[in-house]
Amino acid sequence: MINIFEAIDLAKSKGLDLIQVTEKVEPPVCRITNYGKYLYSLQKKEKNIKTHGGNLKEIRLGFNISPHDLETKAKQAEKFLKGSDKVKISLTLRGRQKAFGYLAKDKIQLFLNIINEILPVKIERELKKEPRGFTTIISKQ
Repeated sequence: MINIFEAIDLAKSKGLDLIQVTEKVEPPVCRITNYGKYLYSLQKKEKNIKTHGGNLKEIRLGFNISPHDLETKAKQAEKFLKGSDKVKISLTLRGRQKAFGYLAKDKIQLFLNIINEILPVKIERELKKEPRGFTTIISKQ
């Protein structure tokens, strides 16, 4: 840990810039580097996140899930979405439950409404019927 004036002098003597990386900690963290390269690396990271869209996380719902458990799963989905990840919501049906597909659709719709109250989302892939249930993919708007 060195004085800020010493750090600025050291950066100038090397022909580089003093860049504050984070100000949330005390004392603030700084780095001696070329500012142009630093901006380029930040832009590259942001572009990489946009192109890949983050990771795909999955939230699994059961057919008989309670309303409180739906809210808990919605909070978990919110954490994933705030981390710029996409979320795959799947509801699996077993045995006799497959005959009540319309109830499963309603359950997923209820889950999406709970998430929309917390955080506005965009549906990447519409609700799709699969052999073992229903799935949809959402992302942050």
